[in-house]
Amino acid sequence: QVQLMESGGGLVQTGGSLRLSCAASGRISRINTMGWYRAGPGKERELVAIITSGGTTNYADSVKGRFTISRDNAKNTVYLQMNSLKPEDTAVYYCNLRVVATLRTYDYWGQGTQVTVSS
Repeated sequence: QVQLMESGGGLVQTGGSLRLSCAASGRISRINTMGWYRAGPGKERELVAIITSGGTTNYADSVKGRFTISRDNAKNTVYLQMNSLKPEDTAVYYCNLRVVATLRTYDYWGQGTQVTVSS
C-alpha cells in the first residue's frame, strides 16, 4: 500500500510564493514518476509538473518559468516551488506517483491541498 501525504497549500496574494511537499510511504518502486496535478473551480484535473526518478521534468506551458519541481529520492518526496502566483493558479493540487510495470500502470494520489491566490 502506497500513501502520499501533501503539505504546504494555503492562501497567498498575487505575485507571492508557496512550496508544496508530498511524501510517499509504503512499498515504492525505485523507478517511478512523481508529480503534481491540479483541479481549478469547475475544471478538470490537469497536469502541472512531473519528474522522473532520473530527474527528467515536464511542465504545463502555463507554469513554465514560474514553478519548479524537484525530488529527494532518499526521502521519496517531491516538491513544487511556485513563484509569481496568479489567481488562475487557484486550485486543489494533487500529488501523484506513477509506476509503469510490465502489465499495467499504477497511479497513486494524495488527498489534495488547496492553493488560493487572491487578486
